[in-house]
Amino acid sequence: MRRVGVDGSGPTDGPSFSTAARAAVEALLAPVDADLARRYPGEPGTRQPVHTVYVPADAFDADTVREWGRQALEAFDRHAATPAELARALGVADDELLADVHARVRAKLEREPVEDLRIDFEDGYGPRPDAEEDAAAVRAAELVAAAVTEGCAPPYLGIRIKCMEVPVRARGIRTLELFLATLLANGGLPDGLVLTLPKVTYAEQVTALVRLLEDFERRAGLPAGRIGFEIQIETTQAILGPDGRATVARMIEAAGGRATGLHYGTFDYSAACGVSAAHQSMDHPVADHAKAVMQVAAAGTGVRLCDGSTNVVPTGSTEQVHAAWKLHHGLVHRSLARAYYQGWDMHPAHLPTRYAAVYSFYREGLAASAARLAAYVARTGGDVMDEPASARALSGYLLRGLDCGAVDLAEVTALTGLDRERLNALAGR
Repeated sequence: MRRVGVDGSGPTDGPSFSTAARAAVEALLAPVDADLARRYPGEPGTRQPVHTVYVPADAFDADTVREWGRQALEAFDRHAATPAELARALGVADDELLADVHARVRAKLEREPVEDLRIDFEDGYGPRPDAEEDAAAVRAAELVAAAVTEGCAPPYLGIRIKCMEVPVRARGIRTLELFLATLLANGGLPDGLVLTLPKVTYAEQVTALVRLLEDFERRAGLPAGRIGFEIQIETTQAILGPDGRATVARMIEAAGGRATGLHYGTFDYSAACGVSAAHQSMDHPVADHAKAVMQVAAAGTGVRLCDGSTNVVPTGSTEQVHAAWKLHHGLVHRSLARAYYQGWDMHPAHLPTRYAAVYSFYREGLAASAARLAAYVARTGGDVMDEPASARALSGYLLRGLDCGAVDLAEVTALTGLDRERLNALAGR
């Protein structure tokens, strides 16, 4: 007897699955399908900044971004005026790649020195009288609104509030309330608004912020879910709970779709693990463990990852600056290779090596990645037999390079034959 195939595509010989069995499978897996779609929507398809700059709230003013750019350029021109000097500073070969990177870094520092700015009301600001912090929260929002209106704001900006623990909870909530209300009164919430919740220890603290934001959105007439936030992972309880279970995934779930990023806090987390101050670093084994847990928890959720920072500041003599730059460059490149595409920068003189590392990372792999993607699209094989998952990664790599200015669309298209729309489709954006 001739029967219809399982996929309904045509007749087959022999026994087949019954309509009832197939319906039972669909009914069984429908909740799973819905859960997968809700929990793992994939990459958001928007630009991710390559760094976050933290500035204490009392030090933030209308000229902060311009001043960071000016100081970064001054350090760059003084200590790495030529590609050869930059190569010596970083301890890498002086070749055509460095010449291109040097030019791109300088142009970036002139055009857009800061991609993501966080006005800090937590550790960088500390405890203040309530009236003083109230005024600082209002002032920060007014300056942000003015920068957005004038078109001189970085693509992403916002505040880090105090945490949800008892001693500072009310103060953090008050600062957030004043900041958001003042933004609304001065033109509305900017598209690139980012909030950061630090020192999270329990998922319920994430839920608490969600409840506050839900209430604010209702009272302000904003769309539900309009305000998202980053979760800062800088406590051991954020990685491993008292029952021995990994907890960061529970925090992402508690955010109810509002979590936009996980930011690793190098020094708080290292100190919590008992690491002595001299050995607290982004590449310490305790950091690698925490970041690996974060990475698995965030995979597929659309929640992005951000590495921490180095506290070694590039100041002093050229020799001292070069030593600090070499360290920073190596740490940033290491993070990039481990799929941490964003990190903290603590000083204007960190910006030259942030962009040097980022641009080198994308330019040194441009030709090989483009060739592999072109071969995949053309089904010609090539030296590597790539699968769809690899094609997504290759496209994502090229798109990140485009977003930060490391590569140009014309050269990517020339190498791959693909335009931006096609790259987005291959990357699943």
